Amino acid sequence: MSSQCPTLRAAILVVSTTAAKDPSTDAAQATLRSVFEQDGGNQWMVAETQIVSDDSAEIQRQITLWTEPVDAGKDVINLVVTTGGTGFAVADRTPEAVSPLLHKQAPGLVHGMLSASLAITPFAMMSRPVAGVRHNTVIITLPGSPKGAKENLQAVIKTLPHACLQAAGANSRTLHSGGVKKLEQEAGLGSQGQAQAQAHTHAHTHTHSHHHDHGHNCHRHTHSHGHSHGHNHGNLVRLTSENPKSNDPSLGPSRRHRSSPYPMLSVDDALSLIAKCIPSPTTTTAKVTPDLVGKVLAQDVYATAPVPAFRASIVDGYAVVVPPSGHLRGVYPVVSTSHATSSSNLSPLKEGQIARITTGAPLPPGANSVVMVEDTVLITTTKTTHQTTGQEIEEESSVEILSDDIVKPGANIREIGSDIPLNTLLLPSNTLLSPASIGLLSSIGTQSITIYSPPTISILSTGDEIVDPSLPRELSLGEVRDCNRPTLLSAISQLGFTPLDIGIVSDKTNHLETTLRKALRQSDIVLTTGGVSMGEFDLLKPTIERSLGGMIHFGRVNMKPGKPTTFATVPVKNNDGTKTEKVIFGLPGNPASALVTFYLFVLPALHQLAGITPVGLPKVPVVLGHDFPLDKSRPEYHRAVVTVSKDGRLLATSTGEQRSSKVGSMEGANALLCMPAGPEALKKGERVEALLVGELRSDLA
Repeated sequence: MSSQCPTLRAAILVVSTTAAKDPSTDAAQATLRSVFEQDGGNQWMVAETQIVSDDSAEIQRQITLWTEPVDAGKDVINLVVTTGGTGFAVADRTPEAVSPLLHKQAPGLVHGMLSASLAITPFAMMSRPVAGVRHNTVIITLPGSPKGAKENLQAVIKTLPHACLQAAGANSRTLHSGGVKKLEQEAGLGSQGQAQAQAHTHAHTHTHSHHHDHGHNCHRHTHSHGHSHGHNHGNLVRLTSENPKSNDPSLGPSRRHRSSPYPMLSVDDALSLIAKCIPSPTTTTAKVTPDLVGKVLAQDVYATAPVPAFRASIVDGYAVVVPPSGHLRGVYPVVSTSHATSSSNLSPLKEGQIARITTGAPLPPGANSVVMVEDTVLITTTKTTHQTTGQEIEEESSVEILSDDIVKPGANIREIGSDIPLNTLLLPSNTLLSPASIGLLSSIGTQSITIYSPPTISILSTGDEIVDPSLPRELSLGEVRDCNRPTLLSAISQLGFTPLDIGIVSDKTNHLETTLRKALRQSDIVLTTGGVSMGEFDLLKPTIERSLGGMIHFGRVNMKPGKPTTFATVPVKNNDGTKTEKVIFGLPGNPASALVTFYLFVLPALHQLAGITPVGLPKVPVVLGHDFPLDKSRPEYHRAVVTVSKDGRLLATSTGEQRSSKVGSMEGANALLCMPAGPEALKKGERVEALLVGELRSDLA
């Protein structure tokens, strides 16, 4: 096979918290490279290497990035080998991280590695390798010790080219032409070759783990120390359960969870997790235009020019030269005119002369004060030709100043930089740009500024029963018109963000996976509705964990409505090839639940990505306008109308029936009342907090 096989691309993933902190401690990577070079028959190129901590999310994230489907003509990773984390120590979690990612199992490769190892030592049975195929890539897990990793890889490396070619889509009929003997001959195998391979291979599992747990932290780092040679050392305690937690759809409905495996988080804890996991906002350069209103400034802006840039009159009147006495009463010749227009040839003004001047016009050189036109009387005129029309007009030739008061220098003058001095801080970073902000920037001639890049958000609805509302036909039994997507698209646009309409996705894993991948590549946040509960067709959580290699940070929230709200992060390769992590919010399918949880959880994430502070809805204290029943077990976000009463209080009244499927409960609502759980109703006149989703109204009654 070596003469026919193209060069295959391999990636090595070292799983070791110790090596992640200090790469110089890793010896396995160099050892595995030597196996590919010396035993790989010149068929391999190690194209990628990476070191990650003993953490399931980090392992899954890196493997997912390497094994995502690539466009035709681009290089695919044919083989991923991991080393480390396959023993019995508390922190050894590589098999648990890799198994959910595999689309096809490869027990034969596992058997080959274990058989070769068991020929050397019975402790090989303490190793826990897994192998299989994800998309077009073969994945195998090796022990952490360089010696054990080398001998396990040597046991299977001659068969791996054949496996990789098949996984990459090669024609099986062509590959198998000539029979098994030919395949063995081309691979340098056969019964004798296999026996020799087993004779010099033994399994030596030695894993180092460094594990630190922060509970529901976004990166879920864990901390403990363990060395495994088939047994544990020390008194170690398992701190976290392994992903995935969701149903495996391939096992059928009888094997699904009967109750949610996700812990019930409080709303505050859920919001805290979101804040930790949302990526930092990115920045971009933008031209100063009215379109920037609502965007957030990412850098301080300083005045690069004073405003005004010249001494200007703040009234219509006459520019004068105030004598030392300050007395100006008398008749003066009008020797020039200064209008609020571009001018570079103003004649100097001398004491005893005046110049007619309009508001905003520059003062002639020498002038040091302006007398208002109301304090003067026209004495004489002269005929002259209008500069624009060419018509003959009467022009002022002398004017009497009537003021008996002392005229002070600087009166009625806007000095240079009196509005905006040069180099002063004009707008600080994190300013939410308003129309006045655009005016300020324009006044100093700022052409472009640095802003936080506005996030984009993709919206999709899930469910075979969902029908696009634009279809002009009667519904069949069981069908439901999609109102969530239009509602959320409208809400996002109203808030000043850019929504992308992905449409409706059927309850099929492959369809959902493909659609989510596309949405993740083209947006910062993906927002789904439906498919997050406990039904056999609720596929969002399994798809995120098992197909996308993502991590679900919470899958239930202690609230009403919206208990099954889901928040996850997924490793993604963008269309430009850069690697990053994107966010998925899975909102409930019931209309009221979807909109309430959007305002409560998605809006703060959008604000954080956009650089807007404070994040989320504004909160105000309100007085209950009537008795409100409480849910006995869960805090409720009650849809309500808040008005400003005649005595200045904020008065809250319910929109009525609060059933989560009743979209009408949000119609007219401008607030969500934060109601505690409890056995009895809250009485009229009691105070609660309200989150404002709309403008306050006045009580005109």
